[in-house]
Amino acid sequence: MTSTIDLVAHRHSTAEHELRDEVRQFLGDQRAAGAFRPRCDAWMTAADPAFSRLLGSRGWVGMTLPGRYGGHDRTPLERFVVVEELLAAGAPVAAHWIADRQMAPSILRNGTEAQRQRYLPGIVKGECFFAIGMSEPDAGSDLAAVRTRAVETPRGWEITGTKLWTTGAHFAHAIVVLARTDGTPGDRHTGLSQFVVDLPHQAVEIRPIVTIDGEHHFNEVVFDRAVVPADALLGDRGAGWRQVIAELGHERSGPERFLSTFPLLEAWAAQTSDDPVAAREVGRLTARAWTLRQLSLAVAADLAAGRSPEVAAALVKDLGSRFEGDVVETVRRVAGAEPRRGADGLAGLLADGVLHSPAFTLRGGTNEVLRSVVARGLGVR
Repeated sequence: MTSTIDLVAHRHSTAEHELRDEVRQFLGDQRAAGAFRPRCDAWMTAADPAFSRLLGSRGWVGMTLPGRYGGHDRTPLERFVVVEELLAAGAPVAAHWIADRQMAPSILRNGTEAQRQRYLPGIVKGECFFAIGMSEPDAGSDLAAVRTRAVETPRGWEITGTKLWTTGAHFAHAIVVLARTDGTPGDRHTGLSQFVVDLPHQAVEIRPIVTIDGEHHFNEVVFDRAVVPADALLGDRGAGWRQVIAELGHERSGPERFLSTFPLLEAWAAQTSDDPVAAREVGRLTARAWTLRQLSLAVAADLAAGRSPEVAAALVKDLGSRFEGDVVETVRRVAGAEPRRGADGLAGLLADGVLHSPAFTLRGGTNEVLRSVVARGLGVR
């Protein structure tokens, strides 16, 4: 197992430096060929299945999964290196992001052997995409306020309910749904279970939610007595909340929580050499990014060791999402640039950042909720 100290204080090996150089060269070649235009928030809003398949063919999806499932047995640090470079370049990785980031580790940890064999090889190839059905209408960021119900029947499980803000459900091949199998909504964390539902499904309706940028990233997903096989249960019955908390460690702590607007910061930094005020602000933001990187690495080490660092993950998401918004506001205030949708360079990246930044502190749990997680973890009443 990799310890926190090993991963955070790790001196990059020659192989890791070579891997980073390889990824940078690949991304430079792809940009030069016109394969993608850098975007802010690309891990959430820039889905390109062909690009995901290309990354899969190079061994850069499912990197840490075991070879027996098609994975590459790479280290968490090697995956971190690749992910950092993809995010920094604003590459279109949204199609496979959820599957690679959290559903693959969850299926590996909680799934049956049949589920692992069915889903993991496709994830590794960049060909099998997942959505997550957690949030529900009228529940805000309270993930435990689950009204979706799964009832055991002779045909399998019958799922009824609605999930909201479900990223990528319109192109996903499967969705992992958190539903109540036992008790009542008042039981909160007990009696919840997870299910893998293949898509499309005749009793599952996916309704698009168009955001302020005029694009379709989110969905409302309605389960109308949707029957799934008995073996769609992921993990143990009633263990859904524990499994979700482990998944949220992956969701809230990765470098995407502070690098969503890095392409904007980099583009601005490239033109600040003659402006001492701008150079000072770039320095401050860069120092914050480096600190967040160290914290994210520490959480990655805990996850790799099988621990569930809920408090540290919440800190990464809270501090990181505020940092991403501060990048946008600082560039608007100091650079004097006007945001323009679809433009190349600084103006286009700034437009991305302006339109997407309101969601930074909401998705993955609002920052207010995350601060309560931190307070409870520290014993603050």
